[in-house]
Amino acid sequence: MKAKAAGLGSCNCLSLRQAARHVSQFYDQQLAPFGLTLNQYTILVRLAVLGAAPITAVAQDLVMDRTTLTRNLKPLQAAGLLTQKPSDSDRRSQYLSLTSRGEHVFALATPAWAAAQARYEQEVGAGQAAALRQLLHNVVQTPLLG
Repeated sequence: MKAKAAGLGSCNCLSLRQAARHVSQFYDQQLAPFGLTLNQYTILVRLAVLGAAPITAVAQDLVMDRTTLTRNLKPLQAAGLLTQKPSDSDRRSQYLSLTSRGEHVFALATPAWAAAQARYEQEVGAGQAAALRQLLHNVVQTPLLG
């Protein structure tokens, strides 16, 4: 059993998840005063930058399954930060968009996110942070899922 456990140190997925949880917890702390988690903030970013979008497109953009996205949408909807409405052309397709309150909270939370970014880059190093983002982007583009 110890031999199997020792192999976990070389598990790519475990290392990625540990790093993701560590960094996510840090960002979550910074966004907590605004009632947001990092996942919720990234949804607001997506809608603020690109505008109204179908749920499926948001899930794909965030590399998030629809169930996880829906779980993150519920508190945002309850707080009045976004709306979900059927498409005019296809009633089965649901579109998400920010409310004016959502735009306001997004604007308030963005400096905290920017401060978290700056602190992360200070701790990790700006060059290493940029290289890691590129590497992780490349990983997302690999054909692992088929």
